[in-house]
Amino acid sequence: MELVLSTRNAHKLREFEPLMAPHRVLPLPDEVVLPPETGATFAENAMTKARAAADATGRVAIADDSGIAAAALGGRPGVYSARYAGEHASDEENLTKLLREVPEDGDRRVAYICALAYVEPGGVEHVVEGRCEGTLSHDPRGDGGFGYDPAFVPSDRDDGRTMAELTPEEKDAISHRGRAARVLLEWLERRA
Repeated sequence: MELVLSTRNAHKLREFEPLMAPHRVLPLPDEVVLPPETGATFAENAMTKARAAADATGRVAIADDSGIAAAALGGRPGVYSARYAGEHASDEENLTKLLREVPEDGDRRVAYICALAYVEPGGVEHVVEGRCEGTLSHDPRGDGGFGYDPAFVPSDRDDGRTMAELTPEEKDAISHRGRAARVLLEWLERRA
């Protein structure tokens, strides 16, 4: 099956291509306008984007909305993760703000959350969620991944590496996107 991924984020496209195999992930056509992310939850934002892509292309679409939730900040930045330091902030600016706001000696627990929506044009809609628990490192490390990966130390591993220090395969095995993709693939298999 071909799935249009409703995003302009090239990093997400690269991550979802192997995660959704054997299905083929297609980039969002340039002419499709994405709606603003105004939902209160990851699931609402993911569904809005998937619907927009399915409506505009007439093809099955998937979309994720994901981010990081810091225990010390009551779950923030949450749905505002991509624009935590401002509407056009870079990954580095967002990460710097998070590291500044989470107390050095405070609760460093964080979770990556991914809502992944599936929409058939004029038909079936479904959303799944994946989570990855971890702790926030004091200093960014590694050059893989993107976003908050250089400071996210996953609880699933005992070697202290950040998500940005893992190989793509290691990251996919435990990441919030990897988990959400596997749940969606299982759902698709049951429907086949």
